[in-house]
Amino acid sequence: MDPARPLLEMRDVTVAYGSHPVLDGISLSVGAGEIYALLGGNGAGKSTTLSTLLGFIRPTAGRVSVAGFDPAAEPDAARRQVAYLPENVALYEHLSARENVAYLLSLSGQRHADAEIDQAFAATGLQSDAWDKRLGGFSKGMRQKVAIAVALLRHVPVLLLDEPTSGLDPRATGDFNRLVANVRDRGAAVLMVTHDLLSAADIADRIGFLEAGHIVDEVAASGPDRFDVRALHHKFAAAPAGAMAA
Repeated sequence: MDPARPLLEMRDVTVAYGSHPVLDGISLSVGAGEIYALLGGNGAGKSTTLSTLLGFIRPTAGRVSVAGFDPAAEPDAARRQVAYLPENVALYEHLSARENVAYLLSLSGQRHADAEIDQAFAATGLQSDAWDKRLGGFSKGMRQKVAIAVALLRHVPVLLLDEPTSGLDPRATGDFNRLVANVRDRGAAVLMVTHDLLSAADIADRIGFLEAGHIVDEVAASGPDRFDVRALHHKFAAAPAGAMAA
């Protein structure tokens, strides 16, 4: 793959169900070592964007590339380049944190020694006394740390996050954002779809505003304060009600 080419790219992508366009000419790109936050309310097209990047939905028009692969034409090859963290992480209650990580990695054909898994858990901040406990009693924040440990160990170039801070308290959100920043710093392209403006402003390099299936504005971080959060909030809150509160 051309190193100058974005790791994630959508160009003029349309997805329609019958005569109703869900994505309407969306274009975005995310480069290596970059976090892009895509903000939008219910019905804006965030989930469809992720499903298209994962190859679950074939676009009606436009071009999609994930680490050089078309996820609709080459879904297996494209998904091997991606670690995906859904809003509700699918982990196994009856398995320990370590067993979950080992099993999920084995599904992608990878094996890691216990010492490597321990290092990943330590990096996420998961307390060591939880590593070999069953997940049945874990909080959402602890589950997110197990899932991000999988992402860290997979060493893939793309990380997709779906509402990753939903339901997390401020401390857990801060911990999670630091983990995502670490993934970015090692050269991954990170796309985070969210309605959490503060979390996006905390770590994103660029923020795109999604309304009715297309990006209506995009803001890049700059200066010591990175973003004018008050201005971003005004922009976000001023979106059409049908796009942001459906």
